Amino acid sequence: MAEHEPSGHRFMDLEVPEYAYMFGFLQMDGHLSAQSRDRGRLTVEISARDSGILREFQRLTPYNSTITERTRSTNFAETHTSATWSLHSLEARTTLNQLGLPYGRKSKVVGPPSVAFSPRDYVRGIVDADGSIGYTGQGLPFISLTTASTAVAHCFSHHTHALTGAHRTLTRNTRDGVYNILYVTETAQALAANLYYPGCLALERKQSSAMSVMRWARPAGSKVKAPRIRWTPDEDKRLLAAPTLKHAASELGYSPSACQTRRRKLRNGLVPQPD
Repeated sequence: MAEHEPSGHRFMDLEVPEYAYMFGFLQMDGHLSAQSRDRGRLTVEISARDSGILREFQRLTPYNSTITERTRSTNFAETHTSATWSLHSLEARTTLNQLGLPYGRKSKVVGPPSVAFSPRDYVRGIVDADGSIGYTGQGLPFISLTTASTAVAHCFSHHTHALTGAHRTLTRNTRDGVYNILYVTETAQALAANLYYPGCLALERKQSSAMSVMRWARPAGSKVKAPRIRWTPDEDKRLLAAPTLKHAASELGYSPSACQTRRRKLRNGLVPQPD
């Protein structure tokens, strides 16, 4: 069995890039079910066009598993062909469950594993399963993630913030209660380059889209939008105490116009006063 595992590593060692990616993907698109007498299975059903990734999962798994295809009608297409990877091994299921892949419904409760893992590979698995990469209607490159899990949303946004400095305030949308996290332009490019590095395990179409995003060039004359200032209570206090806007800008390192806008919001009650 060991010949299927990356050399020198146990099954689902999440410090191994391939397993970290695989686990992230399984948390999003996998389903663990259990029956009596320790019976059960892990299944992953995706479009047949992406079945190559299931063959990679099969190769990485030192237990018997199968891949099957079926064609049926759906609400979105007259015919749709899907591929399903099925794994029955109790030992494998126990390992995955202990790492953080629960049995049954899981969309809101999954999150990053508590053991050491390869962050960018785990995040790439999440994006491949539940994210999108491409161009907006305005022709801007983007990477986005839709998830019901607060822990997954924070993991994705924290990874991107540490890499690029881009900050997102996470809120569930009112329509279906999920998080929709979007990054565009240079932030999307930096994230794509970090996640989809040469030789990584990934869906071929997502890898292709990531390469396209990385090749984008900002049109001549188009300015980079300045990052939004995240004012702290201490900065608000110093801003209000400064004798002039010029003093405040010099002390805080922000532009006079930014200081003027923030002070006006504070004085007019548009934002909370610092304690």
